[in-house]
Amino acid sequence: MTSTRAAIGALLRKELRLELRTFQVIPAMALFSVTTLIVFHFSLQANSVDGPLAAGVLTVTLLFSAILGINRLFVADQEEAGFDGFLLAPVDRTAMLIAKAIALGAFLVVLELIAVPAFALMLLDPDLTGAALGQTVLVLLLADVAIAVVGTLVGALAIQTRARDLIVPLIALPLLLPVVIGTAKALAPTFALAGAQALPGRWLAILALYDLVFGLLAYAVFDFLLED
Repeated sequence: MTSTRAAIGALLRKELRLELRTFQVIPAMALFSVTTLIVFHFSLQANSVDGPLAAGVLTVTLLFSAILGINRLFVADQEEAGFDGFLLAPVDRTAMLIAKAIALGAFLVVLELIAVPAFALMLLDPDLTGAALGQTVLVLLLADVAIAVVGTLVGALAIQTRARDLIVPLIALPLLLPVVIGTAKALAPTFALAGAQALPGRWLAILALYDLVFGLLAYAVFDFLLED
C-alpha cells in the first residue's frame, strides 16, 4: 500500500511538473472553451441564456474542451517510453490510472476556473453567486470525476493506435453521454432566470452512481489494458 501511494505521488508530481514546464494541455483547453463560448454567443443570437439552455451550453463546452486534455494525457509516456519504464517498475499498475485521473481532474478544475466565469460574463443572465455558485461547483465536481476516470481509460486505449485524435472522441463521447445529460439536467434549476432552485437529487445520484461504476470498471481493466 505504501509503495502504491508513493508511486501515485511520484507519477502525479511528474504530470503536474510536465504541464507547468510545457503548458501544453491547460492553455489549449482554456482557449478552446472561450472560443466555443464566443461561437455560442453569436450563433444563438441572444444576449443571454438561462435554465436548460444555459446548462447545456456550459456542459457541452466543458466536455469538448476536456477531449483535448484526454488526447494529450498519455502522449509524453508514449513518445518517451514512459510505459516501458513503468511496466518494469515493481508497483501496482493501477497507480498510473489513479495518478492520471487525478491529474486530468486537476486540469478540468483549472479549466472551469477560467471557463465558468467567462460563461457567466458572456452568456449567463442570472448572477452566478451565492447558492448558484455552490450548486455549480458541486455538480461540476461530480462531472469532473466521471470525465477524469473515463478519459484516462479511453486515453490509455487510444494512445496505442495511430488515429488517437479520432478514436478518443468516438469512444469517449458515447460513454460520457449520461454525464452530459445528468450535468445539464442538474444545472438547469441552478441557472433558472428567477434564481437558483434546489438541485434535483435524482440527477446528482445518477452522476454519483456513474462515478462509482466506471471508477470500479476502470480499476478492474486498466492493468490488462496497459500491458496489452
